Amino acid sequence: MSTLSTKHLLGIKNITREDIEQIFQTADNFKEVINRPIKKVPSLRDVTIANIFFENSTRTKLSFELAEKRLSADVVNFSASSSSVKKGETLVDTVNNILAMKVDMVVMRHPNPGACVHLARHVDCSIVNAGDGAHEHPTQALLDAYSLREKLGDLTGRKVLIVGDILHSRVALSNIFCLQKLGAEVRVCGPATMIPRYIEDLGVKVMLNLKEALAWADVANMLRIQLERQDIQYFPTLREYSMQYGLNRALLEEVGRKDLIIMHPGPINRGVEITSDLVDSDYSIILDQVENGVAVRMAVLYLLAGRAKSSS
Repeated sequence: MSTLSTKHLLGIKNITREDIEQIFQTADNFKEVINRPIKKVPSLRDVTIANIFFENSTRTKLSFELAEKRLSADVVNFSASSSSVKKGETLVDTVNNILAMKVDMVVMRHPNPGACVHLARHVDCSIVNAGDGAHEHPTQALLDAYSLREKLGDLTGRKVLIVGDILHSRVALSNIFCLQKLGAEVRVCGPATMIPRYIEDLGVKVMLNLKEALAWADVANMLRIQLERQDIQYFPTLREYSMQYGLNRALLEEVGRKDLIIMHPGPINRGVEITSDLVDSDYSIILDQVENGVAVRMAVLYLLAGRAKSSS
């Protein structure tokens, strides 16, 4: 079984370009599998995976669960809202109790940045970060880059624009790390209040004018406003945000971009960061991202399972 250079997927920052390429090559094989009449392989039939989500999730949790079942793994779903964590049990104790039931791998989403890193230091199994606060969301970045590679081929020199609430977005940070490792140039665009102060230290240029940014870009990845992570108001009204930073067909026509690729990690607030007609247009690869998410997550789980076996 092929393996990655690391036992965990805690963030894109922690993996190599070779790891990313291996995940993509493995995902190519699994994408062929999930498009067969029988969408299942026995690759992980002796592996038990626990999905531990301390935040609400629809797409990511469903995508991981489908990936696990397509690989024939045994799946345990853990809901924090009904768990002993509510009674004061620590995260490490909770997960160690789950592992005592002979679970081999944990997929975890947590509201606190660094929770997965903390857990990986204290438990003896592979951890996959399904999103930790506003820190990283590595599998989303991998499926985004995989979808772009499928559309554009080699990403070296490609210009990718990330638009919206960069400050609170784990998707933005993971995408920046992933795209740069694959040779793409990344810029961000949004209200100045929603751009992190450190962002240029990552080799990312900030653009405050969406029209100018779209004229530069090959790809626009539109992010939603993370209202659940905001403790103050970062712009006057949603209508004003949409007028300044919302993507619509009239703006694309004004810029003259007929070849722009539009992405969105979901959930989409139609009419705020992007209009419905563009979500459903030929510019969009949003549904491709969703489909590719299952294949990419299958690849990650398969490769990490191989790493765990080779190190045991």
